[in-house]
Amino acid sequence: MIIRSVTRFIALAFGLLLLASHSHAGEKDFGDYQLHWSVFPSTMLTPEVAKANNLQRSKSIGVVNIAIMTNDEHGQPQPMGGQVEGQVANDIQQVKFLAFRRIQEGDAVYFIAQYQYRPAELMTFNITARPTGYPQGLKVRFAHSLYND
Repeated sequence: MIIRSVTRFIALAFGLLLLASHSHAGEKDFGDYQLHWSVFPSTMLTPEVAKANNLQRSKSIGVVNIAIMTNDEHGQPQPMGGQVEGQVANDIQQVKFLAFRRIQEGDAVYFIAQYQYRPAELMTFNITARPTGYPQGLKVRFAHSLYND
């Protein structure tokens, strides 16, 4: 029984390390709002999810996912709508604008865009999110490299 639990724990830890090596996530607090982001290769999407969301799967296409959150009256984070825009630059400063689309699944609201990359290429993201009813843009900058399987 103990050996089986340890084996499960090792398999779970290895799976999380493998996922972490293929994706990147972060968040930034702006007081009343928080921005959450993740970046991952489009090949991590199942064909069904990609098709349902009109996304292309390819070893040279990455996905950036942005969520705007605010706390409800109980202090629990809740997703909210708004607008997201941004750009991505490669390591030689070639800039491309990101075309974000709003996705809503039940109460979840997030914004996704796809971009081209080369394996191990450092990509720098400059994102501005504007929560619904909030006049200022919330800006984040982060960098990440993706690797193919």
